[in-house]
Amino acid sequence: MTTHSRRPTLVLVYQRTTLPWVFESAERAGIDLVLVPRPDEDVSEKRLPPAVVDVVRLDVESDPAGALAALRRRYEEDPFQGIVTLYDPAVPFVAETAELLGLPGIGREAARSAQDKRVMRERLAAAGLHTPGFVRLDDPADWAAAAHLAFPVVVKPAQGFSSLGVTKADTPQSLKGVVDEVWQTCASKLGRVDGLVVEEYLDGPEFAVESLAHGGDVRILTIGYKGDPQGPHFEEGVYRAPAALPDAVRDAILREVTAAHRALGITDGPTHTELRLRGGGTPYLLEMGARIGGSGVSHYIASAVTGIDLAAQALRIAAGITPEPLGAGSMPMPVAAAANYIVPCHGSGRITAIRGLDELRNDPRVDHVVQMLFPGDVVRPYPDFTGYPAFVLSRHADTSEAEAFHRYLDQAVRVDYAHDTDPQGQA
Repeated sequence: MTTHSRRPTLVLVYQRTTLPWVFESAERAGIDLVLVPRPDEDVSEKRLPPAVVDVVRLDVESDPAGALAALRRRYEEDPFQGIVTLYDPAVPFVAETAELLGLPGIGREAARSAQDKRVMRERLAAAGLHTPGFVRLDDPADWAAAAHLAFPVVVKPAQGFSSLGVTKADTPQSLKGVVDEVWQTCASKLGRVDGLVVEEYLDGPEFAVESLAHGGDVRILTIGYKGDPQGPHFEEGVYRAPAALPDAVRDAILREVTAAHRALGITDGPTHTELRLRGGGTPYLLEMGARIGGSGVSHYIASAVTGIDLAAQALRIAAGITPEPLGAGSMPMPVAAAANYIVPCHGSGRITAIRGLDELRNDPRVDHVVQMLFPGDVVRPYPDFTGYPAFVLSRHADTSEAEAFHRYLDQAVRVDYAHDTDPQGQA
């Protein structure tokens, strides 16, 4: 099937249809989508999401050369205006495809800077930005090269995603075991290991920053609180925006994040940045993703807080269309508060029930309950990363109300596991 639409068309790579925001934003922006679904998702062409005019099944991760060749053929037969993804591992593929076809994009080098944590750390340090001590490991046998760092340290895959493999090592004596464990976990989960980063642990609360760049001009839309995870593994739990910050700290975050865009070469499109305030006041980037974060959750947060349709703006940029003006000032004024409660696994094994979600679907504060795990699914223990049971996305008058709601959810939502499974989640 080919499209003959007068509307701009984008190829959207590996977006789950159960997460609605990018599809709805495309419809509002007047942009058609050709969906490349995730291989594990069965997409019915009889019930496509808004704005989707075609489905093309490609294996972007296992056969990138074949996927690129297929998109090149399609482009020659029925040109599209751009290609985009919200799935972090696909960012380099999307950047390469756009570059080879002469479409808008950040380019392969910028995509590599954002996706490979080794390169990101090196470029941030070279730009003089706040950077913890770090060592890149291209072989687990080289673990001793990181033993001189100030402990504790965090070991993470160079090209991982979410919390996969991220593990804290408290002492030099425990480092080898942690490096071996993370390497083995990544080899099993990803099918390969491109390397690890060992970096000094950053104390202080964690924050997420949603930004939009166009032509090198970076606008910070929101700063949200992400908790204060201590490790040894770093399971995400909350996201509440806007964060209550002193003006001086907020301005320091704006400067650091804007400078990081320049250091990594990200001039166009959305970014999702995670950072920690070391000592409670100095921003150190953990990572910057060159895409809308959380498969669209970042769009929900930013749009609810600011009234700006982040996904629509990002899609316009990807299609080579000038985005709508974002207004004056260093940041948009908040119009509300928004939150994401990431239901914690709190264990491992075979899920028998996830209690409390049905009641929340009718809660007036809740806009979306996005469930990813279900009874019968097996949750493997960290440092492996199975996924999160569910997101509870809610809107509030202010962040204090959101915080109170999350305290309620701590008691209201629970994951139950079978008692006949071993620690690895096998029956």
